[in-house]
Amino acid sequence: MDRNTGSGLSFAKRIYLPRAIGLGVGFFCVAAGLWSMAMPSWIWVVLVFNGYLWPHLAFQISRFSAKPYLTERRNLLLDSVFGGFWAGAMQFNALPTVTILSMMAMNNIAAGGARFFLAGCAAQLFGALLSMTLFGFAFSPATSMAQLYACLPMLVLYPLALGLVCYRLTITLAEHKQALRAVSRTDSLTRLFNHGYWKDLLQHEFSKCRQGEQRSTMALIDVDHFKSINDTHGHLVGDSVLRLISERLVHSLREDDLAGRYGGDEFCVILPHTPPVLATEVMERLRHSLADIRSELAPQLRFTLSIGLAGYSPLQLDSSAWLKAADQALYQAKSGGRDRVVLASEVPGAVAAGQPAQDQPASDS
Repeated sequence: MDRNTGSGLSFAKRIYLPRAIGLGVGFFCVAAGLWSMAMPSWIWVVLVFNGYLWPHLAFQISRFSAKPYLTERRNLLLDSVFGGFWAGAMQFNALPTVTILSMMAMNNIAAGGARFFLAGCAAQLFGALLSMTLFGFAFSPATSMAQLYACLPMLVLYPLALGLVCYRLTITLAEHKQALRAVSRTDSLTRLFNHGYWKDLLQHEFSKCRQGEQRSTMALIDVDHFKSINDTHGHLVGDSVLRLISERLVHSLREDDLAGRYGGDEFCVILPHTPPVLATEVMERLRHSLADIRSELAPQLRFTLSIGLAGYSPLQLDSSAWLKAADQALYQAKSGGRDRVVLASEVPGAVAAGQPAQDQPASDS
């Protein structure tokens, strides 16, 4: 993500609420510490500005900045300068000082980790030195009951506000992670599972069949003469054909069936809890249903499917053997005239015509 534009503005928005709440209730914490001291009137003006105007001004500065992320980090350092300044002005009164500085430290760690925390500590030290330069050094750590009560809203409300921001950020990150996971396993053209993820599903399904949990069937589907479609009508039409087939494939299958794009013009399907005979009926219905499909880019175009089926067999040593059986059945469908469904023998490696599928790739249109 680009920290200088969109994400930087999001960062400023996340900081806005905790800053507004923290500085707003922190006003009473600092005011209680300064109340008994003979402070000039301008200090109270600065305190009001810091507590109730600065949060909104800081957000607007970040909002209209060309680099909102970097601007907001500078704003956080200014928060730390203010915090150190008020600590020195209160003569390091224990509870108000610890409350103010620790809350700002939480902000800095959340915003930039250990390095930014150290930068914030340096900013707090600068603010404290500035205050001591103006008012002289004094150390009065004793905290009165009034000052304690004045700090309670800060101790209660600010962690709640920061926790709410962190919770929202966690939810957002979880949604982004889920979206990225979906993208990583989905084919961009057909919206089916991509080759790699479908192969993982195949391995998982094979293991379940191996353990006797179910009996499944696999189908490999190839678009007949797809190369001619691309050569004659162009790749845009070819892509539209693949999308139409994938849509009809999803519509024809059950929710538990696993459909993917195996590569090029070839699709792959796993039908759990489905014997080969029933899977043959499903694929035949799919093949016949394509007779009604037309591409808007080429309404006159007709296309057909060749489909190879292979049921799981205990004699298959691994998922590759299962896939090979379906590939061999697909080869038989194509070599036997196309536009048909062929069911492979359950004996691994058996090929009706004696021609291994790897010698004549099934996807060769």
